Amino acid sequence: MKDLSKHPCFNAEAKHKYARVHLPVAPKCNIQCNYCNRKYDCSNESRPGVTATVLSPLQAVHYLRALSEKMPDISVVGIAGPGDPFANPQETMQTLKLARQAFPDMLFCLSTNGLDLAPFVDEIADIGVSHVTLTVNALHPPTLAKIYRWIRYNRRVYRGEEAGQILLEQQLKCISLLKAKGITVKINTVICPRINDGEVEEIAAKVASLGADTMNCLPLYPVENTEFEYLQEPSKEMMKQIKAAIASYIRPMTHCARCRADAAGLLGHDNTEIMNMMGQFSTLVVNRGEERTRVAAASHEGLLVNLHLGEARKIYVFEQSRNGYHFVETRNTPPEGGGMERWKELANKTLIDCRAILVGGIGETPMRVLHENGIKVIQMSGLIDAGLDAVYLNLPLKTLCRSDYTRCGESCRGTGAGCG
Repeated sequence: MKDLSKHPCFNAEAKHKYARVHLPVAPKCNIQCNYCNRKYDCSNESRPGVTATVLSPLQAVHYLRALSEKMPDISVVGIAGPGDPFANPQETMQTLKLARQAFPDMLFCLSTNGLDLAPFVDEIADIGVSHVTLTVNALHPPTLAKIYRWIRYNRRVYRGEEAGQILLEQQLKCISLLKAKGITVKINTVICPRINDGEVEEIAAKVASLGADTMNCLPLYPVENTEFEYLQEPSKEMMKQIKAAIASYIRPMTHCARCRADAAGLLGHDNTEIMNMMGQFSTLVVNRGEERTRVAAASHEGLLVNLHLGEARKIYVFEQSRNGYHFVETRNTPPEGGGMERWKELANKTLIDCRAILVGGIGETPMRVLHENGIKVIQMSGLIDAGLDAVYLNLPLKTLCRSDYTRCGESCRGTGAGCG
């Protein structure tokens, strides 16, 4: 059982003792808030959506290792953007898994709008995420339509009240799902004068009824070149009254520091020297094999290696376990026609946790991209288990049945454009 008293964002007494770090690995967002502009980064600004740089999952873990040596009082690792963690699910989940392996005793938390969270609740609970912050700004679609310009849900863009209704349904559902997994839930509400300030008590009552643990009311921070740049920031007196009002329903958070997506240090006292250190990790070329533990295979049915990589619409992913090899899941490969970007996406996203891939054949371009990203390519045909033996047990390739493909395109079906 994790000691939840060491989380400075959820426990005011911990903020002077324990530090937290936000790993900025999630640049994309699935909604457009009318108070948010993530283009600006000023080292003097402390607000969500701001970061000096974006890290890959592997870079983030290397940064976290270096950070823990210089700042031993870190108790919490969080992901809060600069976009939304679940608009970047592969990066988010890979970062959590790698960080959990490296730091099994840390607390892990996420901050999200909740739109795309539901499919990942079971997985984040299994990883050990103990705290999740959800931003809920209203309970009525007409109000939400004023706050959000659009949302992107299930690959479709929605606007107006329809967008508000979809977002709200997902947020409220996720509170219940998270609580069912024993995860502590904090609600963030951005107070926008004359927009949602009259609905905050209603929000507090509703989220409390669903089991939320605490609520954080943040004053609007007017940002240049946003719809709400001319709205007045709520006064301290208004915020005091709102926090007093919601206390009848839910425990209010009273010590929010409105953190950046790359915050590091004690709450409200970010260590800028440490944060500046992150820049050297954003350009770090890491040996990805040292962190990747799985192996992929291009296969029709998941038993044999029998597909050219350019023909594979999905790959099968395996990992080594105490009882042999364990099938993890199938993953879709990036669509054809993307050229070099297709293979970069395959290496950096689809195969982010794989040290090798077993293929029946492969073109020169994907071969080069995969090698440059630390992924070993084994060309063969036959049982996948034989290829896994080559990777995990270091058996020589001569024990394998080599691929029938002798040159890219020679025996491909179609034009071979899938390698382009």
